Amino acid sequence: MIVDAHTHVFPPSVRERRAAILATEPAFSAIYAEPRAVMATADELLASMDDAGVGHAVIANFAWRDEALIDETNAYILDAASRSGGRLIPFVSVSLTGVGHTAGDEAPTVRPGDPRAKIRALAAQGARGIGELRPDDLGYDLADSDEADVLAWAAAAYDLPLLFHASEPVGHPYGGKRGLRIEALAAFAGAASGVTIIAAHLGGGLPFYTLMPEVRAALETTYFDTSAEHLLYDPTIYRRAIDLVGVQRILWGSDFPLVTQAKALARTRDAGLREDELTAVLGGNAVELLGL
Repeated sequence: MIVDAHTHVFPPSVRERRAAILATEPAFSAIYAEPRAVMATADELLASMDDAGVGHAVIANFAWRDEALIDETNAYILDAASRSGGRLIPFVSVSLTGVGHTAGDEAPTVRPGDPRAKIRALAAQGARGIGELRPDDLGYDLADSDEADVLAWAAAAYDLPLLFHASEPVGHPYGGKRGLRIEALAAFAGAASGVTIIAAHLGGGLPFYTLMPEVRAALETTYFDTSAEHLLYDPTIYRRAIDLVGVQRILWGSDFPLVTQAKALARTRDAGLREDELTAVLGGNAVELLGL
């Protein structure tokens, strides 16, 4: 079974309003101001999955500022997943505006209008994870903040993996590179013990730092998806990452529609992995992680 751990879909209504949204959403503008940046619907993703032989795919939301956009896109993602016969796995966005301090409160009181109330409702509606999260774009510090506390609480309380964009600190610039510093991600992972994290784009290079014992310990429950690796790394990154963190923590992701799933699959299959490693990366690890 092939599982794509990282794709993006948008409601047709959002695609139609693309130009207007560019003016109000900085993170969206950083990527989609480029006319060649493709936006896909859930139906287009399902067609791609059929063509490429992909069985399941995580459909991730975006780091919106506008709560109305968050609600609109969450509703679309949850509905698309419910109509897909289990093939689409919904990861939702959450607004952390107005979060209050909850240090020491293991089970915060859920109040109407509180972000925790929305998270509880989204979990009840079928959300399977939260992301793609871009804390730096939304102005909070993942390493130490009330927002980070709420994300850790949500992940633990409702078994929701947290999918984070991770920015490699070196290399060429590109639209959307900014989003989360890897030092903040490592600090959060160390503080949020036991929380399941998926670090996109091979964690912005974080696997290389697991040669440091304290970083290796902090990242024990962190997975790394391969989305957009073809734009960032030499193909030997697969072998390097497996040697550093273990094959069981590598998840194949295409970042569709940034790249076609067929192209991303071909690149992974040509990376020189053993058959058992390829089986794990292309789907076995995600099946176990997501309970498919």
